Amino acid sequence: MTTPPTITTALTELTGVDHPIVQTGMGWVAGARLVSATAEAGALGILASATMSYDELERAILEVKERTDKPFGVNLRSDAADAPARVDLLIRHGVKVASFALAPKRELIRTLKDNGIVVVPSIGAVRHAEKVAEWGADAVMVQGGEGGGHTGSVPTSILLPSVVAAVDIPVIAAGGFQDGRGLAAALAYGAVGIGMGTRFLLTSDSAVPDAIKKRYLGFGLDGTVVTTKADGMPHRLLRTEYVEELEHQGALRRLLPTLRRSVRYKELSGLSWPALARDALSMKKATGRSWGQMMVAANTPMLLKAGLVDGDTGAGMLAAGQVVGLIDDLPSCEELVDRIVAEAAERIAATAATLR
Repeated sequence: MTTPPTITTALTELTGVDHPIVQTGMGWVAGARLVSATAEAGALGILASATMSYDELERAILEVKERTDKPFGVNLRSDAADAPARVDLLIRHGVKVASFALAPKRELIRTLKDNGIVVVPSIGAVRHAEKVAEWGADAVMVQGGEGGGHTGSVPTSILLPSVVAAVDIPVIAAGGFQDGRGLAAALAYGAVGIGMGTRFLLTSDSAVPDAIKKRYLGFGLDGTVVTTKADGMPHRLLRTEYVEELEHQGALRRLLPTLRRSVRYKELSGLSWPALARDALSMKKATGRSWGQMMVAANTPMLLKAGLVDGDTGAGMLAAGQVVGLIDDLPSCEELVDRIVAEAAERIAATAATLR
C-alpha cells in the first residue's frame, strides 16, 4: 500500500498522532477494538466511557495499550459522580487525551493538564468554546447539527468558522465529515482536523454487528431525524419505525418500558441505586432537564445497546449523523484513514493550483 501523504497540524503536534483525524467516543461503539485500530491507522481513537463502569474502563484502557503503543484518548462524562476517580485512572495509565461531551469543571481541566494529559471538550456553541478555552482546555471539538447522537441546530459550516474566530486554541471540526473532501474543507475553514463518528462505526474494525452495519448502509440522506423524545435533548437518530412512533407517543405510554430498561441498565452498570441517583442529580444540574426527561434519558442507553451491541435488527434507536446517506462501504480503519488523507491532500493541491 502506498504511504499516505503527511498533513501536519496543531492537532497532530498536540496529540502525537500521524493524521488530523479523530474517531469520536461513541457509546457502545468506541471500545478497545475500534480505538486501537484507529490508533494503529495513525488517527486519534477515543474510548467511550459513559457506557462503561469504572472497572470496564480500566480493562478497556489496558486492552488498547496491549494492542498498540500509539496515542489514544478517553471520553469522560464531566457530570458523572465518579469523574475525579476516572481522571485519576487516566493519569495512572498515561492516557494521552481526555475528551468531554459536556464542559468539564475547571478543577478537572487543571488536574489533567498538570499531569500532561491533553484536554479536548466537545462543544456546540461559541460561548461554550470561549468558556473552556478560558479555563485552560488545549483544544475544542465543534459538532455541528449534522452530527449523530446529541446535537445542536447550527450546521457545521456556520458554527465552525464562528468558533475558530472566537478562540485562540485549536478547533477540531465534527458533524458531517466522512471523506478527504471534508478534511480539506475543514482545514480551509481554519480547523486543525476532523472528528468522525458514523464513518468509524461503519468500518470493518467496528465491533457493531454486521447486520446492524448493513442496516445503516440502507439509509439515504433523509434517513435521520432529530428528536427530543429519546431523552429530553435533541438527538439525531436513524429514522426507524420505532423513532417515528416515538415522535407521536405520549409520556405515560413510554413510562413502563422506561422503568424496566432503567432497572436493566442499573444491573449492567454495577452501580447502586444511590450512585445512580447521584449521577442523575448531577446530570440534571448540568443539562437543565426536568425529572420527567431524566427518566426518559435513563432509558436511552439500553435502547442503543440493543442494536449496537446485541445486534437486534429490530432495535429502533440507532444514533447516526446525516453522512450515513453518503456511506456505502465498510473499509478497515487503516484503509479509511489513508484514503481520507490522500484525498484531502489531492483536493488541497488541486485548489492551490487554481490560484494565480
